[in-house]
Amino acid sequence: MRLGPGPRHAIPVGILLLLGFAAPLVAVTAYSLATPRSFDVFRSLTLANYRTILDPANTVWLSFAWSLLLAAATVVLLAAIAYPIAYGLARLFGRWAGLVGLLFVFPLFISENVRLYGWVLFFIKGGVLDGTLRTLLGIGGPDVLFTPGMILFGMVYVYLPFMLFPLTLGLAMVPRDLIDAARDMGASRLQIWREVELPLAMPGILIGFLLTFVLGAGAVAEAKVLGGQSVIVITHDIEIAFTYAQNWPLGSALAVLLTLLIGTLVLLVLWRLDLDRILGRR
Repeated sequence: MRLGPGPRHAIPVGILLLLGFAAPLVAVTAYSLATPRSFDVFRSLTLANYRTILDPANTVWLSFAWSLLLAAATVVLLAAIAYPIAYGLARLFGRWAGLVGLLFVFPLFISENVRLYGWVLFFIKGGVLDGTLRTLLGIGGPDVLFTPGMILFGMVYVYLPFMLFPLTLGLAMVPRDLIDAARDMGASRLQIWREVELPLAMPGILIGFLLTFVLGAGAVAEAKVLGGQSVIVITHDIEIAFTYAQNWPLGSALAVLLTLLIGTLVLLVLWRLDLDRILGRR
């Protein structure tokens, strides 16, 4: 009689999680409690870095607000953009679905910064769009570069695959027989979507939403390259603290607060949703 996997089989996974997840969090948290502008990690315990961040005179909360606002707007826009494409991949494209999916995967093989600078060359004055419009119509291109809207455009462009493929997986989990049965019983297309497709596809939709929001809240390249630092996001403040300012304790404190904030928001969303019903456990 062979026994199933026992606790000892979970030891490698536990070690991997400990080294890859818990250890960095412990290190960052320890640095956040160190003396400002020092490397006295594990040798000093102070809340000075947190007091600096929470000081009313400090405007770092604007960076937090911009990061969360841009991430939420990215999720909303990508939900509207990716859902029809995901529906086509799961239901309509047939044998062409693999090729269409590959077109969305291919940009991931190119550096994000290279792709973003490509958009800079496209939208910049004297660039591709501006030069083409001047040649054909005699008018210049729109001055959209280095604006918050351009940052949002870049985030939607970069994170589209991370929303698209979980949505496609979720829609692919909906049995066609149920849709046909609902149609035979006289349900309208809207009713089928609301009562059948949406609930059954919700695991993939939820994964896409959460993944995109977490990635968007931690985005920095879009704000630096396409936004020209017209908007300072929190990840930029963290980068400056760790590099130019050489204030690792302050950067660690910012990272801890960002992790706690995003984690709290995600847990609140999961708490408000009935996951057992969404995942079909009851």
